[in-house]
Amino acid sequence: MGALRDGFWERPLAQLNQEEWEALCDGCGRCCLHKVEYEDTGEIEETNVACTLLDCETARCKDYKNRKAFVPDCLRLTLKLVDRVPWLPDTCAYRRRAENRPLPRWHYLISGDREAVIAAGVSVAGRVISEDEAGPLEHHIVEWGDGEDEAA
Repeated sequence: MGALRDGFWERPLAQLNQEEWEALCDGCGRCCLHKVEYEDTGEIEETNVACTLLDCETARCKDYKNRKAFVPDCLRLTLKLVDRVPWLPDTCAYRRRAENRPLPRWHYLISGDREAVIAAGVSVAGRVISEDEAGPLEHHIVEWGDGEDEAA
């Protein structure tokens, strides 16, 4: 593992080491929510239903390191997948950097505040229900705001 370099988030994704890749995540938790995809149209809708491993209050994975052992279909976002995952939110740091856009000013790497993602209304912390309690996904379709989308 490499160290975090100054301003690493401004580099192209392909130049990031594994530590930097992981540190780029803003921790919003939206990638850990179930989506509904309509077969006939391909349309994807977001829900407020969280993976069983997502802590619904903090939007953090309860066992990130071992998540694939408990949730085999958990997606490990990689450089090759970033461009092929249509449901990544516009605010996602990986999506933004893949599109050569800057991080939003609330991103903790810019603001210095891990809670800024919550204040911006981007995080799902405290706004979701676990899949263990939810019932049918169709009853939980939501539209998440993208918060303040100003770049740094």
